[in-house]
Amino acid sequence: QVQLVESGGGLVQPGGSLRLSCAASGRRFSFDVMGWYRQAAGKQRELVAHMTSGSTINYVDSVKGRFTISRDNAKNMVFLQMNSLKPEDTAVYYCNGKRIVNVEGATVDYWGQGTQVTVSS
Repeated sequence: QVQLVESGGGLVQPGGSLRLSCAASGRRFSFDVMGWYRQAAGKQRELVAHMTSGSTINYVDSVKGRFTISRDNAKNMVFLQMNSLKPEDTAVYYCNGKRIVNVEGATVDYWGQGTQVTVSS
């Protein structure tokens, strides 16, 4: 069994920065994709950013230029540097790891428990 554990959330003022970290523990294997999702109160969970094992990166438009995702494949970790934070970034942030299980691209997803990020003055 694999567990994903996030850390680094908290309360920050608008314009501030936070760095989220996610570490995989348990059974050792490599994720094909690792990334971050978020879910604000009353809204659906959305992709924030993800990074493939080949270093292809995607960001949701609302965070481009402000957030940076990175991975440490050797340690099976993923990070999210969040700068210029806005109140609308307030949400629970979830770490996600995906393993591709067939040639059609079907995946098995693993999730962390979530970490709260609150941007408020």
